[in-house]
Amino acid sequence: MKVEAKDNNVYILEAEDFVVSQTLECGQCFHFKKLSENDYVLVHLNKLLHIKEEDGVIILFDTSPEEYEDIWKKYFDLDNDYGKIKEHLLNMDDKLKTAMDEMYGVRILNQDFFETLISFIISQNKQIPHIKQIVAVLSEKYGRYIGEIQGEQFFSFPTPKELEKVSLDELYACKTGFRAPYIYDAVHKVCDGEISGTELMAMDDVQCHDSLVSIKGVGDKVANCVMLFSLGKRSSFPVDVWIKRIVENMYFEREAKKEEISAFAKEHFGEYGGYAQQYLFYYGRENKLGKITKQ
Repeated sequence: MKVEAKDNNVYILEAEDFVVSQTLECGQCFHFKKLSENDYVLVHLNKLLHIKEEDGVIILFDTSPEEYEDIWKKYFDLDNDYGKIKEHLLNMDDKLKTAMDEMYGVRILNQDFFETLISFIISQNKQIPHIKQIVAVLSEKYGRYIGEIQGEQFFSFPTPKELEKVSLDELYACKTGFRAPYIYDAVHKVCDGEISGTELMAMDDVQCHDSLVSIKGVGDKVANCVMLFSLGKRSSFPVDVWIKRIVENMYFEREAKKEEISAFAKEHFGEYGGYAQQYLFYYGRENKLGKITKQ
């Protein structure tokens, strides 16, 4: 990718396999706001980024070259060659071609572990707009103010220590519903050192998964999302109702159990499972594959 810095902005002039809207709106992150077409503000690691895609150029406003190299390059996974990843996947399975051609700009983000864990606990039985609302409320109430863009104020996601002070009743007041005890348990396990993102990253996939599901309310799907989107476990293949129907439609032509689909993905896609999942998920959702109506 060709990157230039000018007037306190960073410009990605040759953004191969990277579309901002596809990457942010594919269901892997929730701490962002769409300002207008291809124009977004997002929060990551207490940093605020205004990012816009215009005429094939991606602009990171008010961003220094150092901040781009230290934070955003890794966040958007820009060191990874997605052309080679796609080529490898197509050699394994040409059924993915339509999904990859249409959703060619999806990249897997490298997000903060704690925020990702809490966000996907919240995501259970919730549609994306509702997840974003709860993340925004938690951030405004318990995070820190980090800036304003176009009249909109933005707040960091609260740290474990900031959320440790929040009671169950206060979590319920944020409209977290039945997820409140799960959030509470996750926060305290992280604060007590029982769960550590650094340690999880160093584990193999099975150990990592088993540790995550020890948190109250964290099942297979949430654990795999956290592994894929924040711990670098790219073989993870989260299975929810969307993916279940998509895989049934494309590969089974019959109803299948989630465990059967997970086993199929592990065998079929191997270490590239997470990439395949993202192309399939976003493509299937956008095209209502298998008559999917909600997440």
